[in-house]
Amino acid sequence: MPFALKVATKDFHPPNHVSFDISHPPPDNKAFKSVTAVKNLERPSETMNIPLWPAHCVQGTIGANIIPEIEVAKLDEIVEKGRNQQVEMFSAFADTFRNKSDAASLDLSALLKASGVEDVYVTGLAGDFCVRRTAIDAREEGFSVYVIEDATKSINPGESGWGAAKADFRQLGIQIVTLAGVHSRDVQFL
Repeated sequence: MPFALKVATKDFHPPNHVSFDISHPPPDNKAFKSVTAVKNLERPSETMNIPLWPAHCVQGTIGANIIPEIEVAKLDEIVEKGRNQQVEMFSAFADTFRNKSDAASLDLSALLKASGVEDVYVTGLAGDFCVRRTAIDAREEGFSVYVIEDATKSINPGESGWGAAKADFRQLGIQIVTLAGVHSRDVQFL
């Protein structure tokens, strides 16, 4: 079964993104340790704490590029996410408040549905954040979802990170598969 559509996603942050440790004053600006409250731009009374990260995937830098090992010419689409300075976006489908906005370069759900896609395979970085939320949102959008575990890397590979993500997947009926469990021709573009 060849893939009907090959979509890559990537963070594409402005240099002063709300999730960056450098966007906040010390002492509460420690990457991987500190959190900050963000507001829902559609419902400002709603807030959420998000972790702070080192600056990454900054627009206009080499860090925002897809790695050279992935042949971009074989992709049908690239979703740039996290483009709005004030919006955290782990999922390729919606921001952390489940809003679909200009924080992503396109509406992934609409694209997949218009293309007749029913099964979504998710892989990449970071398993316990972006992969987790993208897989869950794909499931909530009505797709059958498969996470390719041996092509996924987590920030926290332990039980409270990747282990918790896998528990969420199982609870929602998201299948955890390996590359060996997927036809080699389906993933050879990786």
